[in-house]
Amino acid sequence: MEKFSKIGALTLLPTSGVLAMNDDQTFEANTVIVGPYLQNISPTEATIMWVTHKNSFSWVEYGDRMNLNKKFFAYHNGLIQANNRVNKITLPGIKSGQSHRYRIVSTEIVAVNGSQYKFGETIVSPIYSFDTPADSGGDFKMVVFNDHHERSQTIPQLLYRFGYTGNDKDFDLVVFNGDVFDDIESEEQLINQFLIPCVDVFAKQTPFLFVQGNHEVRGAFSRHLPDYLGFTNNQYYHAFTRGSTRVLVLDSGEDKTDDNWEYGGLAAFDQYREKQREWLKNEIASPAFKEAAFRVLLIHISPWHSGDWHGTLHCREMFGSLLNEAKIDLQLSGHTHRFAYHKPDNDHNFPIIIGGGPIEGNRTFIKLHATANTMNVQVYKDDGEVLGDYNFSKK
Repeated sequence: MEKFSKIGALTLLPTSGVLAMNDDQTFEANTVIVGPYLQNISPTEATIMWVTHKNSFSWVEYGDRMNLNKKFFAYHNGLIQANNRVNKITLPGIKSGQSHRYRIVSTEIVAVNGSQYKFGETIVSPIYSFDTPADSGGDFKMVVFNDHHERSQTIPQLLYRFGYTGNDKDFDLVVFNGDVFDDIESEEQLINQFLIPCVDVFAKQTPFLFVQGNHEVRGAFSRHLPDYLGFTNNQYYHAFTRGSTRVLVLDSGEDKTDDNWEYGGLAAFDQYREKQREWLKNEIASPAFKEAAFRVLLIHISPWHSGDWHGTLHCREMFGSLLNEAKIDLQLSGHTHRFAYHKPDNDHNFPIIIGGGPIEGNRTFIKLHATANTMNVQVYKDDGEVLGDYNFSKK
């Protein structure tokens, strides 16, 4: 992991522990625990995130091509975001179809007395870059993991093995289509098992998209997980356009009933899916959805071919007829831990690909490449076998 510069020396910590002092009782320096990592890059916006060791005031310095002539920070209700550790800063008004350079900056906040802030040292990252997509048209390349269940080595192994042609990257977006975790209990688990592997391999230059699986809703830290992620509309279900493709993301929620003993009466997934159904009605009627050459659905639990648990059946009830009406080109799912390709049938009028499971020898890696008129999807088994190669044409 790269070292950050400050006025003095600085190293990154590999864990999320927030310790005030060393063993010799001297105060530790502020550090970046993880990041930066990119979220939700559109033609005109980019969200940059990182987590600091201590509470700080943070911002991003950025610019087109070789310049770093702009500065932006997060603010809410007129107050600049400060005295926090988790930073989520969305750069507005950037140019589409260009390369942009950026670095992150954090100044420690040592003490707060009323409205008076005492600042400490400032840490500054190296300079990184990212590309924004074009306003319209252009190719779109996406790769998809699913169900790797805290086997963090899967991220570099499969991405390095299948995500490149020579030295050229074959992806504009990395998708984690649910069940990244067994359950989510702490910030340390989130950072070590997921965010650090992403940052080490790709996430400083290329964004990732997190799709919630049924295991992410379990555990003491599950309600805090969205604070560390960025989405188009700040919720797990959303849609966005890249090139010729409209990507639709639905949250299938838990596979169990809301009154299951595991949740102590604190689950409302049926209501949540009902709310998503109303949103989905509006989305499939929108010009952005209707005008897309290709429509791809990401959902962890497939409403079909995923058994007869409550979550599967309720997803089918809530989303099934609307998805058939929407003329989806392809659905990508996980959950069953078994690769499958399901052709259109009387229940669903679009094909469904379900990825494999977390165990070596059963893992899959999906590559999607869409142009203005064609879309190709390849599914690789982790030993290199091509399990499927599917081509779609613009309707």
